[in-house]
Amino acid sequence: MDADPTIYDERLAAEMDRGEFVLAVVTATKPDFYKQAPVVAAARERGLPCFVIHTGQHYDDLLGHGLEEYDLEDSIAVDLGIRGDLSEKTAQTMLAVRQLADRLEEWPDTTVLPLVHGDTHAAAIFPQAWLFATNQQVAHNEAGLRGMAPDYDAVPTAGAGTATDADYPDPEAFVDEQWNGEWTVDRTEPFPEQYDTFIGSAAARYHFAPVELNREHLEAEGYPRSVDGHERMPVVGNSVVDAIEMKGGHDGESVFDIYPVLEARDDWIRVDIHRRANLLPGRFEALVEGVVALVEDGRNVNFVELTATRHALERHGYRERLQRLADERENFLFTGLWKKHAHVYEFLESGQCLAELTDSGSMQEELNHIDEACCLTARFNTDRPETVFEANTNLLVPPISGEFVREMVAHALDSPDVRERLQSGPDLYGEAVGERIVDFLAERRDEGVFEWSHERQGFDGVGGETVDYL
Repeated sequence: MDADPTIYDERLAAEMDRGEFVLAVVTATKPDFYKQAPVVAAARERGLPCFVIHTGQHYDDLLGHGLEEYDLEDSIAVDLGIRGDLSEKTAQTMLAVRQLADRLEEWPDTTVLPLVHGDTHAAAIFPQAWLFATNQQVAHNEAGLRGMAPDYDAVPTAGAGTATDADYPDPEAFVDEQWNGEWTVDRTEPFPEQYDTFIGSAAARYHFAPVELNREHLEAEGYPRSVDGHERMPVVGNSVVDAIEMKGGHDGESVFDIYPVLEARDDWIRVDIHRRANLLPGRFEALVEGVVALVEDGRNVNFVELTATRHALERHGYRERLQRLADERENFLFTGLWKKHAHVYEFLESGQCLAELTDSGSMQEELNHIDEACCLTARFNTDRPETVFEANTNLLVPPISGEFVREMVAHALDSPDVRERLQSGPDLYGEAVGERIVDFLAERRDEGVFEWSHERQGFDGVGGETVDYL
């Protein structure tokens, strides 16, 4: 398999020639664009040499629009050109990073520190490829994401003790268990995100944890909070809050210009389903049937169709049904992916959107910061559990059955107490996070990017130059 990275020589040299320490911000998919953009902006403002390595996974006009929207295009010095399925992306990344490392040897006195993000596949494979190619580690923005789940066994079934016992949790009791019960780590899903964030940690020197819980996960796995008094694992917040501030309002065209019905009707439930686990036949059926039931109940629903969602709808025979439903019902809007992320923020903050039914990790963070819309997460666990049991701005709606999805959503939105808590919990993710990350790294530019155990223990004289034997 070939790897053919594109290196923009002038952009690369312009940053590499500026100093002995250069930050290389890695982007791969849509969430990377808006969560890494604040770091790039902060580096520019503070004069820290910085360029973008884009894997190329999201490259077309729709999925790749965030590079333009968040002013990243002119900072891309390397495009790895990665395409294909997970195996192909993995192999191509290993080879392309090796070629990039060879090119960077032209600046032997300059240290390059890549900064990966979150739980994308690049967050796992790029650090591994970089470590193998350079014997150097990376930094990880949004580190320590680990899936957690409430105690399902502690929740009685709906209608318990009656002749009409349902085979799904009682919604009211399930809300109480999520907000007040015990949660445990659950690494079983979603795949591959939980694999990616877990593996990414292994090759990271600096772990930027969004909240204290993330740092606790990392410490439990053996990663040091500090070494010789030098911090390695700061709690900095989540740079998604910076992205929201960067894209407040709209730049010219409003989302309501594109979809006027969103303004004509209110209390919309926006549905965004795309995770691999939710595309399993049973779960996907539960979600689609639940959404259809909500529409038939008269609720206003916008179903957003992503690429993976469309394939699942076609595979399971649902797409024509949703298209007919959209033709027949004024309260059902069936759209493709919204091109501008600013439009998503505009809608969530407008007061027209009552709730987001999502399986997105980032959306759970965004709706912790945005109070106007409720967050309902269509998953059995979540790697942002702090939004549930700490902030109470989120609830799980596991796709057990269509009836349960309908009942759980209805209970959350029709119960005044539940709805108020979803919309009024404390903000967890701080502010000026990109600046905090850049300031931290700028202060540690002389600390090195790798260490052996004998070095950490103070036996510097037993090492020597690293030798490649293979």
